[in-house]
Amino acid sequence: MTEELFREDASLATCNARITRVDERGVQLDRTVFYPLGGGQAGDRGMLILPDGSELEIFDTRKGAFPGEILHLAGAAQQGLLALLSVGTPVTAQIDMPRRQRHMRFHTATHLLCALVPQPVDGCSITADYARLDFHMTAPLDKSALNAGLARLVKEAHPVSQRWITEAELDANPGLVRSMSVKPPRGLGRVRVLEIEGVDLQPCGGTHVANTAEVGTVIVTRIEKKSAMTRRVVLGFAPLVDSAR
Repeated sequence: MTEELFREDASLATCNARITRVDERGVQLDRTVFYPLGGGQAGDRGMLILPDGSELEIFDTRKGAFPGEILHLAGAAQQGLLALLSVGTPVTAQIDMPRRQRHMRFHTATHLLCALVPQPVDGCSITADYARLDFHMTAPLDKSALNAGLARLVKEAHPVSQRWITEAELDANPGLVRSMSVKPPRGLGRVRVLEIEGVDLQPCGGTHVANTAEVGTVIVTRIEKKSAMTRRVVLGFAPLVDSAR
């Protein structure tokens, strides 16, 4: 299994690691800062820096076929360099941190949105350019009210933290699970929960900022009626204001 450093500290941009396997599926490491696609959040990109200083570009990160298996995917143009790797080779894993920070801001913002819209979630997507949540509901949503609520929660600067609870604790509190489409992983005996102090608490394995103030100017860009029972809320970054005007 790969040690998932991003679970405990999403601010880590680099780490030293060793290759434990390399094949046509990708590169596996003994430890990594790369987040794999999952829970609606896109996988990280970045590079693996080899002992001679050469750089293997990683264009995506995915989960493998077995629990704890994380695959770092290299592009077709990198296959020659990939062929030179072997088990035990030391590398420096380095993610595209500006892209990760956008994921973190959006992911925390979706949890704020869950607090403002207390309805089950039946779809989620978090990218570097936008995030969306699909709520299982029939009532209309007010874009202005949601934006005012997001701005308030960001300004209030609520601490954001994560901890682990047992599967038994989760079973005793089924209301913690808000998602209808993505269930917390089972079988390891514990589940990671994300807490925004005084605002939200729910299982989540994604990466987040440490305080809601770091979310910044994330706003609702549109609300769509996807079906009779689904309202989609799309988040984006507020456009920059030209102060010279």
